[in-house]
Amino acid sequence: MHLVDASKTAIELDERSQDIFRQIVETYLATGDPIGSRSLSKALPSPLSPASVRNVMSDLESLGLIYAPHTSAGRLPTDRGLRFFVDALLNVGELSNDERDGIDSELAGQGEGAFDAALTKASMLLSGMSSGAGVVLTTTQDMRVKHIEFVALDPGKGLVVLVGEDGSVENRIVDLPAGLPPSALREATNYLNAHVRGSTVGEARDAISLRAAEVRAELDEITAKLIEEGIASWSGASTRESGSLIVHGRGNLLQNVELRDDVDRVRQLLDDLETKRDLMQLLSLTEDGDGVRIFIGSENKLFSLSGSSLIMSPYRDSQRRVVGVLGIIGPTRLNYAKIIPAVDYTAQVVSKLIK
Repeated sequence: MHLVDASKTAIELDERSQDIFRQIVETYLATGDPIGSRSLSKALPSPLSPASVRNVMSDLESLGLIYAPHTSAGRLPTDRGLRFFVDALLNVGELSNDERDGIDSELAGQGEGAFDAALTKASMLLSGMSSGAGVVLTTTQDMRVKHIEFVALDPGKGLVVLVGEDGSVENRIVDLPAGLPPSALREATNYLNAHVRGSTVGEARDAISLRAAEVRAELDEITAKLIEEGIASWSGASTRESGSLIVHGRGNLLQNVELRDDVDRVRQLLDDLETKRDLMQLLSLTEDGDGVRIFIGSENKLFSLSGSSLIMSPYRDSQRRVVGVLGIIGPTRLNYAKIIPAVDYTAQVVSKLIK
């Protein structure tokens, strides 16, 4: 499985330190409790005195991998420690055939509305296999340009006709620059069709913006202005500005939350989800590369919430274009070894369902 992490922690530990650190993290993931040197000395694969364990724990603490809660003499992993564990020590296996078949069966469907139903089921599946919320973000498909035509209307007014590869047609009325010769409409049409055909509207707009100097060098100023205004007339059409969200398992995020500050932070997260705040940023965080992206604790700036983890993966259409993202938002005490391959495979299945 191709795994893409949010960051890398450049730390090397000897075998003894790895064993102790791994036991601290695995105890935390299993129980949420800190573990002390005496318990660690009994749990290690090789005998080690509590005093020796304490020396190693001191080194791990100085590296910022573990810390001592004020209520206990034991140790817990820091966010940086969890990141190091996921990057360097976690054994991420493959799903069993039965687990794959289960996901395939749950998401399979036929007829009208089958894909939307699959997205909802994916959110429910991801929530059910974790102590967090299953999240699916889907974007509105941005039209891909097959042809653009400029047509003169009344004096000072023109029509921009955009034909999509899917056969859809959209029109926009634009102001024509003063003194525009009839040939400028034809030149603008030919230029755009030569340079943006096959692009999405958003991509076309970005490309013309980047080529502004070149456009003005190749064409006269009035024609260049017409091209810029014609493209700008679709200023709200990019998929990066719209999307829909499916969330299941919001209540899981409030379970086992004891401190008031933690409750307030989780409620803020839920508010952010309800208002779809920064959802397109979530898409941009995952669309580079094909693998799962992981954001742990304080690394997660998206929802202004420390103490949660995001495990997300994009899903793509038949042209390998990112059209959405799915995954899990939950506490840092997630079963990463189980959830990472499940998120990855679910994204693969959803991608195959897109037609």
